[in-house]
Amino acid sequence: MARFDRSHTDDLAAFIKASPTPYHACAEAGKRLEAAGFTRLDEAKEWPAADGGHYVVRDGSIIAWRQRGEFEAFRIFGAHTDTPTFKVKPKPDTGSAGWKQIAVEVYGGVPHQTWLDRDLSVAGRLVLRDGSEVLVHVDRPLLRIPRLAIHLDRGANEGRALDAQGHLTPIWGLGRPYEGEFLEFIAGEAGVDPDDVLGHDLFAAALDAPAYLGKDEELFAAWRLDNLTSTHAGVAALIAAEDTGANLPVLASFNYEETGSMTYSGAQSPFLETVLRRLSGDDFGRYAATIARSGMMSSDTGNSIHPNYPEKHDPTHRPIAGGGPMIKVSANQRYASGAEEEALFRRSAEHAGIPWQYYVNRNSIPGGTTIGPISGTQLGILTVDVGLPILSMHSARELCGADDPGHLADLALGLFAH
Repeated sequence: MARFDRSHTDDLAAFIKASPTPYHACAEAGKRLEAAGFTRLDEAKEWPAADGGHYVVRDGSIIAWRQRGEFEAFRIFGAHTDTPTFKVKPKPDTGSAGWKQIAVEVYGGVPHQTWLDRDLSVAGRLVLRDGSEVLVHVDRPLLRIPRLAIHLDRGANEGRALDAQGHLTPIWGLGRPYEGEFLEFIAGEAGVDPDDVLGHDLFAAALDAPAYLGKDEELFAAWRLDNLTSTHAGVAALIAAEDTGANLPVLASFNYEETGSMTYSGAQSPFLETVLRRLSGDDFGRYAATIARSGMMSSDTGNSIHPNYPEKHDPTHRPIAGGGPMIKVSANQRYASGAEEEALFRRSAEHAGIPWQYYVNRNSIPGGTTIGPISGTQLGILTVDVGLPILSMHSARELCGADDPGHLADLALGLFAH
């Protein structure tokens, strides 16, 4: 059996199960913060000047902080709450050949094949006529995207591409579809009148429960490791951050990272800057000086070396599962890391006493980007990109070393305290 302390990863598993969508993730994070004495604030109202832990939520994004007296610098741990999946279209009822189907749109960079022939639930939020929001999760098998039988698709194992419009429409019943049926069902599951629902953000959600794998259970598999791992680590670290000196610790976990962050609540929005300005008071000079002394750590997942495809990785930088968090470096600033940023990362890791490693994309295979360059540019703040090494990124089942999530939380604590 495993020789490491599984308490953090056990708690991560519970967090993932409670958070099938960004809206659920914010609700679960808020629940945990409030249990630790934090208070939710309303952006549209005046905020108290008293010290303590507080948080705000906007459209699937959450920002939380803990203040004790005067502060000289912000220490921000950034993450994101969303995950590639399938979003239900506004008019979802469709079907053919005797099957009832649900019209969906690909959300983010989904590896299509991993979602075929899986039992899927539906989760998200309903916005009602009075402006209130109701979360819903039909936590049982509801949808399935059916694979074409192998004898009807002899090229299935030869890399045949799937058409996102024609091949990825899930089924959910038999018979002829009628308009309004799906939303009537979802409203019933949420306990609200369908006529009161004026808008919805609903997503397919993988049902596979998080689990430990391997002879010694040293692997951890779950959907939404990208990037609930970082959101959970930030919540845990913020709650545990008892002594941060003159630093004000902040968690900022944004929605819409997987689609470019260009929303009123994403990393490209003024959301984080607005919160920091309100915490700094009306003196712009004080705010500017505080930002100049501050630092941000953008935490996401990254690719550990794939044992079956080692040629896809940089030959001199070989991050592995179980090797600790990575500092993600890109000469073209797809990751916000340079010499100053590396020093911030290494000081935080040394303070936490954890292992760490480098991640660099192979020159011939440019990687993705994160909220790091976006937030760093928006705020004009020193920002370093870090990540947890995982396999099967963006799939319905991702894999990491079972002790790595705890190291990530330790790294966040190191950032807050240093």
